[in-house]
Amino acid sequence: MVEIFAEYKALIVFLHVVSAVIWVGGMIALRFAAHASFMEIDEPKERLTRIAHAMKRLFIIVFPFTIILLITAVIMLLGYDLKNTEYNSLGQIKEGIWSVMFINYFVMIIRRNRASKLIKLGDMAGAKFSMGLIGKYMIPLNIILGLVAIYLGATLSSAL
Repeated sequence: MVEIFAEYKALIVFLHVVSAVIWVGGMIALRFAAHASFMEIDEPKERLTRIAHAMKRLFIIVFPFTIILLITAVIMLLGYDLKNTEYNSLGQIKEGIWSVMFINYFVMIIRRNRASKLIKLGDMAGAKFSMGLIGKYMIPLNIILGLVAIYLGATLSSAL
């Protein structure tokens, strides 16, 4: 793994950073740009349907980048031999943040899927509640955690 990292370091770091930016940037765009546009749709069923569709598209787009992020993180941890440096704890904190984000992402997928089924059943209140938690708490949590992780990655990168 060390040899692979040494030979492809720039590409691995690039893929890692781009994956983080796409994941966090996608959530920022959905929460702060698309959300405002959705709120202009007057009919509740149409609004919820559009929001559910946008979330589904984002979650599909983001998924491969979460995998790339994980793979590149493992390669970098081994390549930098981080566990044998003074920066081990910083690397572990970053791993923990991305792990919490992925769990939160997975739960958002489940909630969005449930909301989509509720929309089809005509339960707008249930769908609104399910998706409301995503928009009010889950996506903002991942945005904050993602920005912290990106900052820690920049700090780590400049130190190594």
